[in-house]
Amino acid sequence: MTPPVAPPSSADRLRDLRLERNLTPAELGRSIGVSGRTILALESGRYTPSVVLACRLARALGRPVESVFRP
Repeated sequence: MTPPVAPPSSADRLRDLRLERNLTPAELGRSIGVSGRTILALESGRYTPSVVLACRLARALGRPVESVFRP
């Protein structure tokens, strides 16, 4: 029997959504007022966004915040 596969993390979802839109970390960051390094830190799971930043990211990616950042 195959073990269950863990659902993608918020960091993975964020990276996948950014790549679907053909955006670099710098481009996404610029569109919401942060650096590309901040986007990379979010995508690697080293940084957890504030509620305000999570909302900006979701809006920039055209998704509801709860579909990008879920537990």
